[in-house]
This record gives sequence, structure tokens and C-alpha cells, in this order.
Amino acid sequence: MLARMSSRTRLLGLAFAAADVLFEVADGRVVFAMGGGVAADADPASHWPGQPLESLVAPSDRPALRSALAALRPGGRTPPLEVAVAAPGGWSRRATLRCFALPELAPAISCAILWNGPASRAAAPPLLDARGLLRRLSAALSSGSGAVTVHFVDVPGLDDDDAPSQRAGAAIRDRLQAASLDGASAAALRPDRFALLRDPADATDLAEMVRAAGEAEGLQLAAIDQRSEIPAGEAAVAVRTLRLALDDCLRDGVAGVDFSQRLKQTVQEAERFRAIVRKRDFSLVYQPIVALDSRVPHHFEALVRFGDAREAPTGSISMAEELGLMEPFDLAVAELALAELRRPGSSRARIAVNASAGSFSDDGYVAGLLQMTAEATDLRARLLVEITETAALSDLEAAGRRIAALRSAGIHVCLDDFGVGAASLDYLRRLGFDMVKIDGAFVRDLDNPRTRTLASGLVELCRELKAATVAEMIETEAQALAARRLGVDFGQGWLYGRPGPTPVVLGAAPVAARRRGEVVGWG
Repeated sequence: MLARMSSRTRLLGLAFAAADVLFEVADGRVVFAMGGGVAADADPASHWPGQPLESLVAPSDRPALRSALAALRPGGRTPPLEVAVAAPGGWSRRATLRCFALPELAPAISCAILWNGPASRAAAPPLLDARGLLRRLSAALSSGSGAVTVHFVDVPGLDDDDAPSQRAGAAIRDRLQAASLDGASAAALRPDRFALLRDPADATDLAEMVRAAGEAEGLQLAAIDQRSEIPAGEAAVAVRTLRLALDDCLRDGVAGVDFSQRLKQTVQEAERFRAIVRKRDFSLVYQPIVALDSRVPHHFEALVRFGDAREAPTGSISMAEELGLMEPFDLAVAELALAELRRPGSSRARIAVNASAGSFSDDGYVAGLLQMTAEATDLRARLLVEITETAALSDLEAAGRRIAALRSAGIHVCLDDFGVGAASLDYLRRLGFDMVKIDGAFVRDLDNPRTRTLASGLVELCRELKAATVAEMIETEAQALAARRLGVDFGQGWLYGRPGPTPVVLGAAPVAARRRGEVVGWG
């Protein structure tokens, strides 16, 4: 009996005596497999062919596998590789993988797996949402691990409610997550639309992965996969670009995303903004803030204008805040405002300059402003810093110390846009301000009893904290009267004057002396 056994059968028996799964790989894909799978319903013979080899192992094991295969030469074998092999449904099994390059089979590679213990079922990390993906990209680029590839994947027809589509969808989500960076960097934007971060060296074909998952359920699914590489560095630029691209993807689908062009455009915009700051290619105009009872200008807000534009550079400022470019810009604005205060004829003027909350994330802005005024400390009493709330203060304790340093030096500090951001009350509670600017949205709606009641409470709170109040965007006499009845101290808006090239003081506005560290209104 043994004598009649074919050599092929005998070799197959010997091979299975040494391994649990035998398979063959060509051009990075499994072309043949046989043996026992990770789990009872994951037969390699039916599930593995067509799959990229890398997609079968855990993301953390792929670099070692990639290196071993790159070093493999005809007639050679890889060292034993300890890997985790995955199967649909969250199953995973530890294994030892060996690969052998038989010259007669080139370029195919013969592989064998020996299972190390039983399969286990660990819940796969849930897919992220768009915001989570942005955080994941920021962390990946900040870690210094190098470039990252971002993929936008559409799977038309995957959002059907029938059972095969549901099962295929679950398998696709698992496989996309497994193929993502560290196995935890895929996001579901819609049931049929995904975005994920990947290692640029990972050659797994996502479209083929989707096709195979659909075919296993009797479905013909064709994925649209758009990929772009994000270079290392400029993490803020990449995160902003991804946010805009995700907006495009949610609205228009993968076909509407041009990530590479957006990334290039954002880099160019960032450099253009840096050049504007470097060359001081902007000017300031000044809008009066008046005492509501006398309408005498109390101080002027310095507003930025780029080039010959008459409109405020709102879009550029928002971009610069997102990219962390505001500190040098805010200091440049203060520099121009201080030059105006030094100008002959401006001895009675007082100027407020805006500073992004992001400029208070470290000591640079405060140190720079104090250095600018070190030889002219008298100017500090004529300067107000308005902290805008568009970029949140992340460390209130540290920001509080920096604000206190300005106030101790005689520079007044104002909280801008109070009442709009969710953090307004927390800022007012934990930080010290000389002045609070009530957002124009309240002023426009003061004829609404609910808004009026809320605004009245805000004004009373500021009064108890000894902080003066300013009502923004006053355009009508009715709005001015309503703000004055609420007890607001100052007003700003077109009713009192549009921005002009110089701060024009029409009447005396005496500057009250202030004890060091005392919290009082400005002037």
C-alpha cells in the first residue's frame, strides 16, 4: 500500500505534519491555499486566494513580513515569523509563518503556517468618525513616524438593507480597519463611504479587498479608491487639508475629492501668509469704541486689512489659526499699533489689538509684547489686547498666568466675542479681564425678551467682576438705547463710525491710574 502511494501525496502528508496551512503567493497575493483556518468558518481554500498576503496578518506584523520577503532570495527561506492571522468576524490566531522561494516555482513563493494556540475573538476597534480621523492624523504625524497615506473609499451599493449587504458591510469595515495604520485609523463617513490612513509601504489593494468581501456574499461590489500621500512634517497643514477634503467627500463623494491639490494649495496659502507677516504686507484701520452715555471715543480697535483689500481677511485669519501661525502675526499687528501710538498727534489715543487665543498657548506672545514696550512703558496703559475666542484656550491655568503678566505690566486685556463660544463663562470665571466685549449676535436680537434677559445677566456678571462691557455691532439708535438701558459701558458699530486710517480723538478721555494688579475698567 505504501509503495503504491504517489510521491506528491507523500510530500503533502509530510508537509501537513509540519504545518497547518500551506499556501502559495505570487505578486504579493495568495493564489492557492489549503489547510485549517483561523476559525471553523474561515477555510483558507475559499477565503484566501486573491487576498494580498499582508492583509492576512495584523498591521503590527506587516513591517517584519515585508522586510523578510524583501530579503528572500531564490532557494532561500525566511526566518520563522511570529504573526497574528486575522479572519472575518474579529477572529485572530497567533501563528508561525515560514516562506520558501523554490527556484522552479519563481516568482511564486511557497508558505506554511503553524498555529500557536486556539483562535480568539477580540472586538475590532470601532471605526472612527471624521473628527476622530483628524485627531489620529495629527497624532501620527506628530509622532515623527514619517509619511502617511490617506485613502477615500466609496463602495456603491453597500448601503442596501438586505442581509448579504449587511454581512458584506461588516466584513469590509473589519478589513478596512485591519488595513489601516496600526489597525485603528479607518473612519466611516457613511455606510458606503470611508476614509483611512495607511502606511505608504502597504501595498494591499483596497478595491480588491472590497470585491472579495462582496463576492463572498454573492455581491458584485466595485470600490472607488482615491489615495494621496501626506509628507512628514506640517502636521497642522495636513490636518486642515484632510478636514476640508472630508467635507468634500461627505458632500460630493470620492469623485469630488482632490486631496493632493488641496494639500498643495494649503501649503501655498500658509507660505503666503508667512510672507505677509514677514514683509508686513498689511495695514491697520481703526474703529472707535465710544462711551454710550457721552458718545465720546474711548479707544479704537485696530482692524487688519491685507494689501489693497477693504474687507477683513477673515478666511486667511481662520486658516492661520488652524495652522498655528498667529503668534508672529499678532505681534506684527501690535508692532504697527504701537507705532501709531508713538505717532505725533496720537498722544491721547488708546488702541485695542486682537490676539488669537492660540497666541497664549506659550510664552512667546506675552514676552514679545513686553519686550516691544520695555523702553516705552507709558504706552502700555494705552494698549488693550482683545483675546478672540475663535481658537480655544487649551490650558487655562497657563493662559491665566500670561494674562496676569500683561495686566501687571499695565496692559489691559479684553475677552472678545463673549457669549458665543461654549467656554465664555469658564474663561470669565477662571481668568482676569479688564473688559468684556459682548458679541453682536446679542445686540442684534435685544428686542427679543429672552435675549435681553440673558444679555442683562451677562452685563451684571461683568459688573460684579469689575470688568467694563462693550456692545458690538451697534448700527441703529434703537440698539444703542437698548444696550445703554442694560447698563453696557461702551458701544462699537457703524452708528458711531466706520474704520478709518487713524484713530481720531474728538474729546479728552482721561486715563485713570491703576494699582498694580488691580482689576478695574479701562480708563
